[in-house]
This record gives sequence, structure tokens and C-alpha cells, in this order.
Amino acid sequence: MHYVIKSTAKFDKWFNSFKDTKIKDRLTQRISNMYFGHFGDHKQINTGLFKLRFFFGSGYRIYYTIRSGEIIILLAGGDK
Repeated sequence: MHYVIKSTAKFDKWFNSFKDTKIKDRLTQRISNMYFGHFGDHKQINTGLFKLRFFFGSGYRIYYTIRSGEIIILLAGGDK
């Protein structure tokens, strides 16, 4: 199954604030893998709400939900 990836303006603003291209590339790769259903290290934190966990930098988190085959990236919570 392939997912449609959508993001919010709040996520886009957070993501675009990164100056370090290596961090952006790693986050982008992980989000790209979600398209194919490969989520990597993730955790359900509530009904319908999940987070991707990253173990580099300051321990970034990306929060998302899945609705009708669409992954909607709600908010980047920043670092841990």
C-alpha cells in the first residue's frame, strides 16, 4: 500500500527552519519511507495519533495521523 503524505503549514514552517541540510535530508528520507508504509521507529501515543522518533540531533519527534490512506503530518514537536 502507498500512502499520500500531507503536511500542515505549522510543520512546514518548523521543517524549513532547519539550516543543517543533513538533518533535513534524514527527516525527508524517513518521511519518504512512510509513503511505502515503512515507518521505522514510531509509537502510538493516543487513538489515531502517532509519533516518529529520531535518535540523532536532539531527538526529534514528528507527530502524525492516518486517515483514509493519507498520512497527515500534524506538528513537529521539535526535540525531546
